[in-house]
Amino acid sequence: MATTPHRDIGLYVHIPFCKQRCHFCAFYLEVAGPERMRSFCTALAQEILLHRQDGLVGPRALRSIYFGGGTPTALPAAQLVSLLQLIQEAWPTESSVEITVEAHPSTVRPTDLHMLADAGFNRISFGAESMDERDFTRIGRPGRVQDTGTAVLAARAAGFTNINLDLMYGLPGQSLASWTETVQSLLTLEPTHVSCYALTIEEGTTLAENIARNVVPQLDETLQIDMESAAESLLKESGFDRYEISNYAKPGFLCSHNLLYWTDGDYLGLGPSSQSYVNGIRFGTVPNLTAYTEDLNRGRLPIAERIALSDAEQQRDALVFGLRRMEGIPRHLLRPDMPQHQALVQLSRHGMIEYHDDYIRLTAQGRRYADSVAEELY
Repeated sequence: MATTPHRDIGLYVHIPFCKQRCHFCAFYLEVAGPERMRSFCTALAQEILLHRQDGLVGPRALRSIYFGGGTPTALPAAQLVSLLQLIQEAWPTESSVEITVEAHPSTVRPTDLHMLADAGFNRISFGAESMDERDFTRIGRPGRVQDTGTAVLAARAAGFTNINLDLMYGLPGQSLASWTETVQSLLTLEPTHVSCYALTIEEGTTLAENIARNVVPQLDETLQIDMESAAESLLKESGFDRYEISNYAKPGFLCSHNLLYWTDGDYLGLGPSSQSYVNGIRFGTVPNLTAYTEDLNRGRLPIAERIALSDAEQQRDALVFGLRRMEGIPRHLLRPDMPQHQALVQLSRHGMIEYHDDYIRLTAQGRRYADSVAEELY
């Protein structure tokens, strides 16, 4: 298959394991033991080999490698290191390649962190979610608040200088005051990157069921908007730049991997339920560990669906994802004959997008309703 040499490319590895499922989580994962994990790692090694043989990445060097989940650090550190080595043997990497591992603060020990850093992992992302233990109870998140601080200090001692912390706002029972305290407490840990996600209710989750049963309160959209504004103000005062709807970074610490999604780059996904976009083709891996393993044991890639996008569809996706960036997308990329042209005119009239210098971008209101904007452009 022909490759597109000028497009940056990264690799995403989905590790489908957690010690338990949080109430809000709808990602594909399993609570599994050592044997199931070893079976997965064997299958993943085969997936790496088959993708290397099919030449999809071609001669391009990987710009980023991202281990997400699930909880990647549910796997032993030695297994993560072995998987990274297999990836590096299969494909070249840029000299400045960003190698991220997501981690639950309670699943890493100092020895694990030293092993990961020594192997080449240079960015770590901890799922803090909140700095108020009362929130943990309401969303079924395991661990303690103090685990986050302990993990950050241990990661820094191991050599990690690029540390992201994830937060969620609009949690059941969370107030504007408690959210502000969470952000302020998080900042004392001196992360280089912070991701702030508004809680969304996913169908079929325990949280959705609890809300339906009135065990926990409904989401307050107005309060979420106030929380978003408070976070932006506090993080800006602390030297963070909001460069995407949900992401803030200190200068020089923008997430290279996530930028691939928002700047029309390519990414190859490995592991069950992972998604890929390479050379104008979108495809997904089967969202089932048993089926995934069986396919790979038979020597075939476990692809669930594959869609070749037309040029117009690729331009549409570049527009939708590019608008997530605070600066937006260059106006010269928009053509008058684009099918989305009239929708953009209407969105501008309704105050959802604006033209700023040579860019088109979401307004503050547009950012709050980004999903609705995206629907208008599809």
